[in-house]
Amino acid sequence: MLKSAAARACLIATLTFIAAGCAKNQPDYGNAPQFTLPDVNGNQVALSDFQGKVLIVGFWATWCPGCVAEIPHFIELYDQYKEQGLEIIAISLDEGGADDVKPFLKKKPVNYTMLIGNEDISKQYNTKGILPTTFVIDRTGKIRSKYVGYRKKPVFEKDIKMLLNGGLDR
Repeated sequence: MLKSAAARACLIATLTFIAAGCAKNQPDYGNAPQFTLPDVNGNQVALSDFQGKVLIVGFWATWCPGCVAEIPHFIELYDQYKEQGLEIIAISLDEGGADDVKPFLKKKPVNYTMLIGNEDISKQYNTKGILPTTFVIDRTGKIRSKYVGYRKKPVFEKDIKMLLNGGLDR
């Protein structure tokens, strides 16, 4: 009986230390920098227009293979979760601006907000010029995740589900 109790205590202590070692502090990205940018038709759109929504803000370009590969994921996610409060904002960093993006969208239409970005917004979000760079933002405007490079749909879906259900309190 004593061996059993001691073994349980040792096991609990070991599991506690393992769990503590595995728990990592998530980076604190702070609040999403505010912006107002034109959409592909020249209409001004502000981040504040989406207040209270869970957001995916993705920096991309038409010439970026990883960026283009993520588009179907974002289309599906938006269709699946928009009624629950998800919004997706794509910010193009194409040098030609809307002149590059409009023909692309005729071939590959999207169902979410498409904005034309610039170097200033890229610097504010610290993308370091790496595309795609995608941010997941909670309903309060705090950046909860940052992904540099291509990611598959389940990566974003996991964050979206948690945030739509009030999770990821860090």
